[in-house]
Amino acid sequence: MQKRGFLLILSGPSGAGKNTVLDATREMCPELRYSVSATTRPPRPTEQDGVDYHFLTEEEFKRRTEAGEFLEWAEFCDHLYGTPLGFIDDCLEQGHVIVMDIDIAGARQVQKTMPEAIFVFLLPPSMSELENRLRARSTETDEAIKHRLNRALEELKAGINYDYVIENDIVQESANKLRSIIIAERCRVRRSEYFEQLKDIVGKRGGR
Repeated sequence: MQKRGFLLILSGPSGAGKNTVLDATREMCPELRYSVSATTRPPRPTEQDGVDYHFLTEEEFKRRTEAGEFLEWAEFCDHLYGTPLGFIDDCLEQGHVIVMDIDIAGARQVQKTMPEAIFVFLLPPSMSELENRLRARSTETDEAIKHRLNRALEELKAGINYDYVIENDIVQESANKLRSIIIAERCRVRRSEYFEQLKDIVGKRGGR
């Protein structure tokens, strides 16, 4: 019988390097499925629709929200972000491991609706390094960066509610840690392909 897959959530302050760490992890684990979020914010110069995000109008996003098509959704910096539910359900039924990066508010919604998911918190090395990373993007105003930094201080408090934490100083090391978490979670007895065999052995021994 096909074992149900699991969902791994990666959260952390904006600028912590979630996308970079996920990209490095997926290079080592190409079989992972990546959930592409939907957003109403405009694409950055290097972003592609359907690859980095599903870029939607606010009207279309709200229509899908009302139709229950998102696992979670949240508003951040005057833009809406959400996770398409259909893709998640299909992958889990097929036994795949799905990785996705969402903010703290979105992760809280997932914890309520899908508490069996695995939650990993990505920390920046320091707030000064976080600010440097945000400014290096050259995509936002000083006011927007200040808003993200203030929010980051509040988001850091949420890390205590996660299953794992990774400090993202060196990307490859962070990716290696995330890969190790995925391997460990795959080996949980109830997710193992040997679970039914183990139950059968226990049943036979108990019937003696």
